[in-house]
Amino acid sequence: MSHYVEVEKGVRIYVEDIGQGKPVIFLHGWPVNHKMFEYQFLELPRLGYRCIGIDLRGFGKSDATWDGYNYCSLADDVKAVVDHLGVTGATLVGFSLGGAVAVRYMARHAGHGISNLLLIGAAAPSFVQREDFPYGTPTDKLDDMILQAYSDRPGLIAHFGKQLTASKPSAGMAAWLLSLGLEASAVAAYKALESLRTEDLREDLPLIRVPTAIFHGVQDEICPFELAEEMHRTVAGSTLHRFEESGHALLFDEPQLFSERLTAFLADTQLIPKPIVVEPEQTPIL
Repeated sequence: MSHYVEVEKGVRIYVEDIGQGKPVIFLHGWPVNHKMFEYQFLELPRLGYRCIGIDLRGFGKSDATWDGYNYCSLADDVKAVVDHLGVTGATLVGFSLGGAVAVRYMARHAGHGISNLLLIGAAAPSFVQREDFPYGTPTDKLDDMILQAYSDRPGLIAHFGKQLTASKPSAGMAAWLLSLGLEASAVAAYKALESLRTEDLREDLPLIRVPTAIFHGVQDEICPFELAEEMHRTVAGSTLHRFEESGHALLFDEPQLFSERLTAFLADTQLIPKPIVVEPEQTPIL
């Protein structure tokens, strides 16, 4: 079933809603849309899960606006969808940019409607390097991407697609990923890159209070593995799963292993989660 959810006056977010059972909400990466999870949407409903794919504002079939691409606005859009669908006890799955939005959602909205979190190649705590944060993408490299998004967006998306996986995708897979990327509006592609440059989630991560798994490719050249280690260190009670043969899009590099670990995580979260005890030194200042 497809939904259009009005998240603010005149702004509609597209949602694909398939299956019945425990809900699993998927947030995609830049510059694609919910269709990147099509294999999960084929598999999980057979296992008794309800798959909810959200096209972030300006991506896929969602409306594009001039503003609203900062993490807070994108997280607010997700909450509007959660409220509209009446979702509770969901697993929130975020890939890359979607992982960053998922982190902001958990902090900003206190995990509203969410019982478990899965971060896949997440662009967190910071996508770019900073004076006090040596990991991530050099800022000047992202600046070049932003300029190219303004001058040659199709070329940028095609080049970015080649960096997604450690293994060489088939011609068909490469063409499919490119087609998903080209569905993004120009303004969303441009302004989401600006958000990746400016946003910092280091103060958000300690606010996550649900069981959290971190899936990350060891060979990731877009979000280096050090980011996963930082998330694991900061999110109390989290588990880190290494994908040794994977780059950024580990669900395409090691699809069988990804499927096995995803279904195992979802099966574990069918149980009532144990509360996470935060050590004093990890307690955030509210």
